[in-house]
Amino acid sequence: MANGTVQAVRPVSDPDRIGRIGPTEGRGLSPAGCGTSGGSLVVFVCAGCGATLSAPVERVVLPDHAHRQWGNGVLMPVLMEPGTYAVDPARWGPPWRPWDEVGEAGAAALGVFAPVYRVSLGAAGAVVLAPGDVRGTVLVPERCVGYCCGLDGSSGPNLACTRCGRMVGARIDDCSLWQSVRLEADAVRRVGGDSECPGWEEALAAARWEKAPGGPWPERPLELWNRAVAYEGVWEAAAGVALARLVAVAAGVRMVWEGPLSVLFSAAWEALFPVGASRLRVALAGPGVGEPDADVLVVPVHPRSGAVWRPSGSVPVVPLAAGAWAHLALPGGPELAVVSGRVPEEVLRGEVSVEMLSCRRSRPDREVFLDVLARLPQVREPGVRAVYDRVRGEWGLF
Repeated sequence: MANGTVQAVRPVSDPDRIGRIGPTEGRGLSPAGCGTSGGSLVVFVCAGCGATLSAPVERVVLPDHAHRQWGNGVLMPVLMEPGTYAVDPARWGPPWRPWDEVGEAGAAALGVFAPVYRVSLGAAGAVVLAPGDVRGTVLVPERCVGYCCGLDGSSGPNLACTRCGRMVGARIDDCSLWQSVRLEADAVRRVGGDSECPGWEEALAAARWEKAPGGPWPERPLELWNRAVAYEGVWEAAAGVALARLVAVAAGVRMVWEGPLSVLFSAAWEALFPVGASRLRVALAGPGVGEPDADVLVVPVHPRSGAVWRPSGSVPVVPLAAGAWAHLALPGGPELAVVSGRVPEEVLRGEVSVEMLSCRRSRPDREVFLDVLARLPQVREPGVRAVYDRVRGEWGLF
């Protein structure tokens, strides 16, 4: 920390591998929004005195893995790319209350529709930044609480405006947590207008994740292992979000997975629904791909605006993070000879790049799946609730 400015004390160790993971769909589907032509980057200032609290930044959607913890003692990278910010649509942070204390009706009013261990009564709408993009703040020692190796934000704001002393946000950098700064929505003001969003094709090409899911864990050095954990967690979180929305759309139905979707979802879906009365075809759809003849379409989320790509008809859609969708759908992604049905393991080994399945199958993140499903109103339907309860009560189901 220098001149009262909180700096990124744990920089990304390899920006070419981690920093370009790209923004993904947030927990909700509320569009992030983009400015009109002629817009520029924005800065955030203290709501109390007007002091500048951030570098110029542009808005993107909150990554799916924003609240996910990984392992024990794992040094995680920075959550947000430099020069970007996101708004967290979900309530997060203290005070927390047990589900039984809040009650079903109280939790539903807070946007949680199925039992969870604890419910956040904190405010929604926090502004999430990379620590290196924060200006004019100072850590408050008595609020610097963490579980192990750093700060976890569990006691609420730990950053104050250096000019007026107002508590404005929380620095998070404890081990196993993605590093970020969360500015409180009511403690800051946005100055300026967001820049204009690029079109779908340009945005998806820029957001495409280069590394495929799955693969071996490097044993040495520890830094490489941490990077592998982080990257795999990004894929698994994106798959967990999409799987939750798939369950909300078609719980209890067998699926026929078109192309590379089988790699991400087939094993988990068969664990959830080993039998079913009917089958639905699920396919990728979107810019450059078109609208295949399928019963459910997996479509991209615009990485800047948060808008979900919509087909011309009324086919149900399931959003997938832009980087993941672009990797699977756009040229340069996995090449599969089998285009429908569950791809046999022996065929996968012959038709998918070695990197894709070199050691193990990537699978949806269980915790992200449960968190997203608990916030979908459809979880109150008996079939969907049965899936939620089963996954919550049974470790290792997928």
